[in-house]
Amino acid sequence: MRRAAMAGAVLTASLTVTLTPAPSSAAAPFKGANTATVRDDFNGDGYRDLAVGAPSAAAGTVEAAGAVVVLYGSASSVNTTRRTVITQASTGIPGAAEAYDDFGRTVAAADLDRDGYADLLVSAPGEDVDGAGESRGSVTVVWGGPSGLAGGATITPPTGYGEGRTACRFGMSIATGDMNGDGAPEVGIGSGCTTANYSGPFTRIGQAADNYGEWRANARGVVMGDVSGDGRAERFYLAGPTDGDIRGPVKLDVGALDPDNPLAHYPIELPLADGHAGEIGDINGDGYGDLVTGVAGDDSYFNAPTPAAHQGGEIQVLYGSAHGITADQKPQVFHQATTDVPGAAEWGDFFGQSLSVGDVDADGYDDVLVGAPGEAVGALASAGSAVLLHGSASGLTTAGAVGYTQDTAGIPGTAEAGDDFGATVHLIDLDKDGKAETVAGVPGENSDGCVWVAGGSASGPVLDGSGNLCGSSAGITVKGTVGHFGAALTSTHIES
Repeated sequence: MRRAAMAGAVLTASLTVTLTPAPSSAAAPFKGANTATVRDDFNGDGYRDLAVGAPSAAAGTVEAAGAVVVLYGSASSVNTTRRTVITQASTGIPGAAEAYDDFGRTVAAADLDRDGYADLLVSAPGEDVDGAGESRGSVTVVWGGPSGLAGGATITPPTGYGEGRTACRFGMSIATGDMNGDGAPEVGIGSGCTTANYSGPFTRIGQAADNYGEWRANARGVVMGDVSGDGRAERFYLAGPTDGDIRGPVKLDVGALDPDNPLAHYPIELPLADGHAGEIGDINGDGYGDLVTGVAGDDSYFNAPTPAAHQGGEIQVLYGSAHGITADQKPQVFHQATTDVPGAAEWGDFFGQSLSVGDVDADGYDDVLVGAPGEAVGALASAGSAVLLHGSASGLTTAGAVGYTQDTAGIPGTAEAGDDFGATVHLIDLDKDGKAETVAGVPGENSDGCVWVAGGSASGPVLDGSGNLCGSSAGITVKGTVGHFGAALTSTHIES
């Protein structure tokens, strides 16, 4: 849609959003909505919830405006009946639905206003803004509460953002984390232009306590998490492919811009690391967060003079410590030619296009789920796959690694060309049993798209009884184009 550009950090009042149907309410806010265990708990009942983007869904009669569906967690995980469907045509949501805004292309969650309920952040990177060019992009926050999500506000880019540039696609990535230990999360927003950073808490009109643009470290990908064990999140910038570094530079944020000295707090480059998107979790169980990044595009995709990813794509792991992650660290690298990693490294697999970190078996070590949506299944191009690698005391390991496709026994559906199984992946404990469910987006499935959900167990994902939840049954509408339900989850994926 086209919206008037405004200076400052905000605008647009909260109203209400349509619930379809309303989830059960909680008696009081569930404490700690910014802790890892409940950061996605939008209705405060103690169960994490699953936000699913469908950026090509229709909004009423408007083709491909985009939508987000939130499926509320419970002791029996999630289903498509306990949900909230949100579009820019929903009551209380800022703006107006217009074709190809891509609302729902990226989703994230945190308790921005510290009321005990997680809030939902949604990007629309295709949104046009008057005075700021085509595809400037927008980010909307939808407020959590005892009856689920309701009402919204716009998070406006910092003053001067994207001046003289077009197609910034504000909201290509969104990361949250408490960087100063005050319980109010900071927010980092990536784009094709400069990075925008916000300090919490936020007011209900979307106003952050402070904000600034980081022009010294352009980043499509932003990652936040505690890698030094001090209880405060670090922020990493991932610029994506650049002219001099197709694999993507990785930089560590060390502080806000000083207007009097642009060299102060200059981000630290990690010269041995690469990545286009990433996520942080404790893979070796030592109490320090570890940074996992994905480099999915290989030379068949980039055709560039500088080397891209290993054939088929790769992921990298940098381990945290009391000193955090330092510039001299050499990452651990995994790809489908690594011994015992399922599948074969083939051009265009896009292994690492999506990734998620979480503990599926409750052994105290975070595991890593990696999507490879370009993987062929037999002769079926881009049917897609996902690979689970396990954490251990010695770090990420290929021992017991498992690969999944829609032709894997116990997984519903059938592999088909163009399904893009694994375009997004997510490890999240939805039923509060201590073991993360395994979720994989299948946005190319049929005309609407689906997500596959499998429960966790001491031996890993439980395939028997796992299910596909698809866009049509979850409340999205499709008009003219595939709805792409499952194209975004709150774990990271690479946006080009």
